[in-house]
Amino acid sequence: MLLALALFIALGTAQAQGSKFPGVGRDATAKEVAAWDIDVRPDFKGLPAGSGSVAKGQEVWEGKCASCHGIFGESGEVFSPLVGGTTAEDIKTGRVANLKRADFPGRTTLMKVPTVSTLWDYINRAMPWNAPKSLSTEEVYAVTAFLLNLGGIVPDNYVLSEKNIAEVQQRMPNRNGMTTDHALWPGREFGSKAPQPDVRAVACMKDCATEARVASYLPDYARDAHGNLAEQNRLVGAQRGADTSKPEPKGAGAAAAVVAAAPARAETRPGAKAEGGVDTKAVQAMLSKYSCTACHAMDRKLVGPSFAEIAKKHAGKSDYLAGKIKSGSAGVWGPIPMPAQSLPEADAKTLAQWLAAGAGK
Repeated sequence: MLLALALFIALGTAQAQGSKFPGVGRDATAKEVAAWDIDVRPDFKGLPAGSGSVAKGQEVWEGKCASCHGIFGESGEVFSPLVGGTTAEDIKTGRVANLKRADFPGRTTLMKVPTVSTLWDYINRAMPWNAPKSLSTEEVYAVTAFLLNLGGIVPDNYVLSEKNIAEVQQRMPNRNGMTTDHALWPGREFGSKAPQPDVRAVACMKDCATEARVASYLPDYARDAHGNLAEQNRLVGAQRGADTSKPEPKGAGAAAAVVAAAPARAETRPGAKAEGGVDTKAVQAMLSKYSCTACHAMDRKLVGPSFAEIAKKHAGKSDYLAGKIKSGSAGVWGPIPMPAQSLPEADAKTLAQWLAAGAGK
């Protein structure tokens, strides 16, 4: 009797420990799990069966991709180029030579990405930016094929599928450029079981180096050869042009780095207030944090209207603007919609108040 009672108590304790919180949650269904389990690994595990041609990809590209990435992947004013900088020799060696050139002007996606699965996976889960996950499996294969074709990796009549994608991997220009020597995960190119640290660094405790200043230098004869470079660069992203309408600052030269100047813009004093009592410094931080400047410039049209245009059209309508920021908008400023933004309500109201008050700098 005592043995039976002990077993009953033990069983009850085990069930209590394994039970869920009453009334909270449920097991995900197989269908729900499948909807989230969409990642594609470099060994192509997770890649769905299907195919898509370069010709079909061009059709999808021009309808859903070119407005942001350019007809030929050369980009417009918003995103860095996807195509360029790779050669037929890179496809043979699997190492992009231009990545080692300090004088090469920029880095494109096909120069850097080592695995074709990365392209397929990202296009599938995140593109187009205003309607992610809306492409069919055929469209994802097709767009990937078209992008590879733009880079000279596959021919014009190619049909990409789960059956031949491993062959395409062997033609990726930077397939041998991937390294794990940064120690962010263990293994020497996944072949070693020896443990490695998460990072390789020594803590700076005293006499620490000052913050580095990334810069470039132009010789005098080339400064204004093609106009003012600062006015020819997009306003977002890492690439900037020097203001070549002015002479090189004193002391600048090959041994003295000069910070590459972005187009001049008014400095904002800490705590400065725009019209309507909005902290302009806080607004500028929000514009950057929520990537507003990827589609909107201060005084000219990018993908969407400028902040100045919005402020002029909807002056004093902070509640209306806050609602549009949160819910998104379509058809007001052109054919490209703005998706709903998932920022906090308070931040949306702050941005709306800044716009309604004139979008001052």
